[in-house]
Amino acid sequence: MTRLRVLHAITMLELGGAQRNTLDTCRLLDRGRFAVGLACAGRGELLAEAERLADVELFALGRLRREVRPADDLRALGELRRVVRSFRPDVVHTHSSKAGVLGRLAARLERVPVIVHSIHGFGFGAHQAAPVRWAFLAAERLVAPWTTEFVAVSRRNLEQGVALGLFPRDRARVIRSGIDRAAFRAPGGGAELRRSLGIPTDASLIVQVACFKSQKAPERFVELARLVARRVPAAHFLLVGDGELRGRLEAARAAAGLDGRLHLPGWRRDVAAAYAAATVVTLTSRFEGLPRAVVEALTAGVPVAAMAVDGVAEVVRDGVDGFLVAEGDTASLAARVVELLEDPARRAAFAARAGEGLDEFDRDTMVRQQESMYEELARSAGLLGPRTTGHGPRSVSGAA
Repeated sequence: MTRLRVLHAITMLELGGAQRNTLDTCRLLDRGRFAVGLACAGRGELLAEAERLADVELFALGRLRREVRPADDLRALGELRRVVRSFRPDVVHTHSSKAGVLGRLAARLERVPVIVHSIHGFGFGAHQAAPVRWAFLAAERLVAPWTTEFVAVSRRNLEQGVALGLFPRDRARVIRSGIDRAAFRAPGGGAELRRSLGIPTDASLIVQVACFKSQKAPERFVELARLVARRVPAAHFLLVGDGELRGRLEAARAAAGLDGRLHLPGWRRDVAAAYAAATVVTLTSRFEGLPRAVVEALTAGVPVAAMAVDGVAEVVRDGVDGFLVAEGDTASLAARVVELLEDPARRAAFAARAGEGLDEFDRDTMVRQQESMYEELARSAGLLGPRTTGHGPRSVSGAA
């Protein structure tokens, strides 16, 4: 039987939640019902993993990049159009800002019947200069009418999209970015990670997992470490990640006198071990969709202290399994971290409740919801016949 052909497009496969979400979806979509393609920039830490995906047709693009470069962007649009002609998708599903705009434009120009866009947080906001922000918003508004369905990872992002006039509520739904919850329940490796970084076994350890870019505001973590260290001199700090701000963070660490206590090991594949080693996990982002790192930490039973941006408040329960403070209030975040470090009983109570209510963040749940969405939208577009009983493959009329 013919399968629905689904092409995912994302700007760059760096280490991040949107990228992991996309790779997990490509890996786990039911091959009896879907043929899968993936288009992305020809670089990124996760590209090698994408190359190993079974039964996924990978298109690595030379011109697709995150930065706004009009000449390269036009060439990337041409590359994406050629990918669409080659793969002949029934559904194009885009992720991230640049691939979201160019991918939807390419799909529209090539007359793809169903176009889906996932919002993993908006690529524009108050952190940008007004002309840049309005240019990004204008690009989103250009391609929004051609989008069959929007998927938001948080209710907050969905409501923001409605308020901005990007889509009506009846063309959007929430599908959480799911994780492999089994891999983060009671993780091991914490003691070995501490040994490898020279962190004493009995030292309190504050952990943050984030790319070193402006959105994640890692410089706030350095300031938080400076403030916490005044109150808890034996504490250590671990910032797992890497990126363009590394040099600035290393300089700030030295200026704060935290060399040897604030660890910057780069990206690590054993993120679960970092949670196993953690006393508290923090988040200092300026904006988010709904960060998987917070879900992972809570699943691992670690209390979270975070800035309440976008969908964070939909997973961290203030005063129950963590603390929330206003975005940008690093001093209050540091005070909350100290409160947890100095109150083991409260910390244990938070940890005991940290894994509650996270069923909707399961990776398999995410993929099954997307499969249902693709078939629902394909049926509305006339690509599938009436819904039938049973769970076997359904025939597709008009598919390539």
